[in-house]
Amino acid sequence: MLKVENLRKSYDDRTVVHDVSFEVGAGEIFALLGPNGAGKTTLIRMITDIIRPDAGTVTFAGRSLRGSDRPRVAYLPEERGLYRRAGVLDTLAYFGELKGLAAGAARREAAALLAEFGLEAWGAKQVQALSKGMQQKVQLCAALIGRPELLILDEPFSGLDPINVQVLEDVLHQRRREGTTVLLSTHQMNKVEQQCDRALMINRGHMVLYGRVAELRRRYGAHAFEVHASTRPPQLAGVMSVEPAAGHWRVTLAPEAQAHEVLAAYVAQGVAVEAFIPMVPPLEDIFVDVVQRGVGLDHGESGPPTIDEPLRTGGVR
Repeated sequence: MLKVENLRKSYDDRTVVHDVSFEVGAGEIFALLGPNGAGKTTLIRMITDIIRPDAGTVTFAGRSLRGSDRPRVAYLPEERGLYRRAGVLDTLAYFGELKGLAAGAARREAAALLAEFGLEAWGAKQVQALSKGMQQKVQLCAALIGRPELLILDEPFSGLDPINVQVLEDVLHQRRREGTTVLLSTHQMNKVEQQCDRALMINRGHMVLYGRVAELRRRYGAHAFEVHASTRPPQLAGVMSVEPAAGHWRVTLAPEAQAHEVLAAYVAQGVAVEAFIPMVPPLEDIFVDVVQRGVGLDHGESGPPTIDEPLRTGGVR
C-alpha cells in the first residue's frame, strides 16, 4: 500500500536521507528503526508531505500523498501538543472536523474513541486536568479519529504505563484487522518484536536492515550456535571460536561455513552433540551492534543488506 522509492533529502551540503526505498503492505504494522539523528523524522515528514524530498516518490495504493485525492493519513509526532484549556471531547471532535467529518459524526466517533481508551468519564474535563499518560491517550485518539488508511506513530508508547501499553497494542491490532496500515517508529525493540511484521533500520540516513523481523533476527545470528556436548567441541575448519557459556558452548562459524557440515564433522570426530541450536539475538542487540559498528555508512553500489543478504558479522558480539 505505502510505497517509498529512492527518497533523498539534503540540507546545505549534508545529505540526511540517502535513497531510501521500502514498501508497507495493507494491514501491516511496519517498524521504522534507527538511532537518534538517523533521519527517521525527516523520512516521516517526507512521507506525510510536511517537507518535500529532493528526489524520490511516495505513493499509497497508487495515489500521491499530495493534492485533493490524497489518502487519509494520520501522524502522531514525537513532539506532543494539545490545547490545554479545551475540553477533551471538544478537542477530539475539532480534529475530526479538520479531517472532514461532519460535526455530529465527529463527536460520535470522538466519544467512541474515548470509550475504547477508557477515557469516557473525562470527556467534559479540560485537557490540563488529565495526567501525562491520559493526555498521551487523547493524542492517540486524535490520530485515530477519521479512520485513517495510513497511521504513522512516532514513539507512541512513551508515557504509557504497562496497562495502557496493552490497551494501545489491542487498538493497533484491531485497526490492522480493519485494514489500517501502520508505520511505527520506536526505540522499544521488544515492542517491535512483539507487534511488527517487518522493519526497516536506517543509520545516518542509509538503509542498513530491511525485512521480516523474525527473519532479520535469525539471519543476523545465523553463524552463532548454542552447542550442548559433554566435551568441548574442537575448533574445526569453518569454526571461528568456541567459548564456554552457562551450561553449553557458544560456537561461532565463519561467514562461509555451513552449519550442517560443521555438525556432521563434530559427529564424525566422536563429539557427543546433544543439541546444536542457532542463537537468535534480540533485536535490541542487533540495533546496538549495527549502530556501534557504523554499518550502512558505506554500503557501496550493492545496496543495503536485506533478508536475502545477511550481514557478515559472525553473530552479535
